[in-house]
Amino acid sequence: MDRVALRGLRARGHHGVYPREREEGQTFIVDLVLGLDTRPAAADDDLAKTVHYGIVAEEVVDVVQGEPVDLIETLAERIAQQCLKHDGVQEVEVCVHKPDAPITVPFDDVTITITRSRA
Repeated sequence: MDRVALRGLRARGHHGVYPREREEGQTFIVDLVLGLDTRPAAADDDLAKTVHYGIVAEEVVDVVQGEPVDLIETLAERIAQQCLKHDGVQEVEVCVHKPDAPITVPFDDVTITITRSRA
């Protein structure tokens, strides 16, 4: 299976369990790896036979900016399900970063990474 990766998609969302997170929002960063067979697209040089990563990026940002959820696990699942709606995508790895998580000690990042497939 071939891989198309999108790294560092940024969007502001209002996800989290604390009222302040819901009210003020924060930046979330998403990395995606889409698993698909790119041979038909490459053979015909045809965008219609692969995944349009620009559209996927816009959809992911819409999910992050959309309906708030408590957990980044839930957000990652919603992103994965959106990606799998594209016909050629057989598998997706989603990593959601929450660099401004409300943690009281110094840290660089909090992430959740999930892998989902059609099977």
